[in-house]
Amino acid sequence: MIAFVSGPVAALAPDSAVVEVGGIGIAVQCSPGTLSGLRMGQQTKLATSLVVREDSLTLYGFADDDERQTFELLQTASGVGPRLAQAMLATHTPDGLRRAISTGDEKALTAVPGIGKRGAQKLLLELKDRLGAPLGTGGPAIGSAVTTGWRDQLHAALIGLGYATREAEEAVSAVAPQAEAAEGTPQVGQLLKAALQTLNRAR
Repeated sequence: MIAFVSGPVAALAPDSAVVEVGGIGIAVQCSPGTLSGLRMGQQTKLATSLVVREDSLTLYGFADDDERQTFELLQTASGVGPRLAQAMLATHTPDGLRRAISTGDEKALTAVPGIGKRGAQKLLLELKDRLGAPLGTGGPAIGSAVTTGWRDQLHAALIGLGYATREAEEAVSAVAPQAEAAEGTPQVGQLLKAALQTLNRAR
């Protein structure tokens, strides 16, 4: 198992990064939140989880070990694969997910793309004794860090992809109505794709 990758960031894309390790570029699938903290050419260290399939080997990267462990624990629930687990972590922090599961917050889980009411109820039952209690005490509400921080995350992700500060600010403003119209937690991944489309049109 590859526990982590460490090295300069060689490339950034909307859903992945390439980290140079010993002269080899390692492609790592990351959430928008993780990508927003990366910069081209700068050193980084990402905790990783290798997902093995018959026809592929996919490496998922995370800002810290807590995210990685949560990602792996989420997949112990039936019907949860790596993509859905990553979507859950793109919507909520690990502590936010622990709090949602421990308090039976069905609404927090249905805020994740791909999870309906029935799926949320099933996840609450299956994960109740697996994720554990929230680590923080009296912390922010479920998903609030992602909800209120989408502008900063989106702006940082665009800067990381090589866009100028002014371009990033204009793109964030362009997708703001979409984010504000969304029910529940704004999906940074979807907003990033929309922002990139507006930037491509502008060019």
